Amino acid sequence: MQRLALYHDLGDWYRLLDPPLDHADEVESYRRAFESVIGAREATLLELGAGAGHNAFHLKSRFRCTLSDVSEPMLALSRALNPECEHVAGDMRTLRLDRTFDAVLVHDAIMYMTTRADLEAAIATAYAHTAPGGAAVFAPDGALDTFVEHANLLEADQGLRSLRGLEWAWDPNPADEQVTVEYALLMREGGTVRSLHERHVCGLFRDATWLAVLRGAGYVVSRFERPLDEASCDRVFLARRP
Repeated sequence: MQRLALYHDLGDWYRLLDPPLDHADEVESYRRAFESVIGAREATLLELGAGAGHNAFHLKSRFRCTLSDVSEPMLALSRALNPECEHVAGDMRTLRLDRTFDAVLVHDAIMYMTTRADLEAAIATAYAHTAPGGAAVFAPDGALDTFVEHANLLEADQGLRSLRGLEWAWDPNPADEQVTVEYALLMREGGTVRSLHERHVCGLFRDATWLAVLRGAGYVVSRFERPLDEASCDRVFLARRP
């Protein structure tokens, strides 16, 4: 697993980069998807790769949440935001808690599964923690079938701190199952500005691969729409354990 400064050394800047309120609409789509399987009853949820806890911030009023991540600094941010939730350090490829949950969420951290073996291991972890009759949501950032090189400008201000940057996703080798995401950040605090350029190598798999691995693990799979912004959405995976 890559050790990335964005998740280990820049924790005090992370909420400027990814504000929790930005997750509200997409998390609502996850809640509806889970409830289409488990109904409206009181339920438990495990998030694999929960990061700073921004999804759980919106889900904890509906589910009793257990949040796992491989990065201790990210877990510290999540504990501060979600003190009522259980937090567990662990790699989504190998974590075993010896209990199951009504719902399992795997958000964009799944993109750091850079090989098919990694993807299979993470999905096996999710399946092992999904209760019979429960459901898992897998929400990768994209698929190899539809990937187009793209860039996003990043801009945020909070008190004396300001952040400006670029997130640029491109594919150095279209023949493999990986994509590169470049982060270039300028961080200003008072009169001091520092910079970061960091390369993230992510897995990028075809929809057919996703479906084969999910079904191979034992899930019954469907798709649902996730809003990306006011004008667009994509389709992510709802996986039910019989």
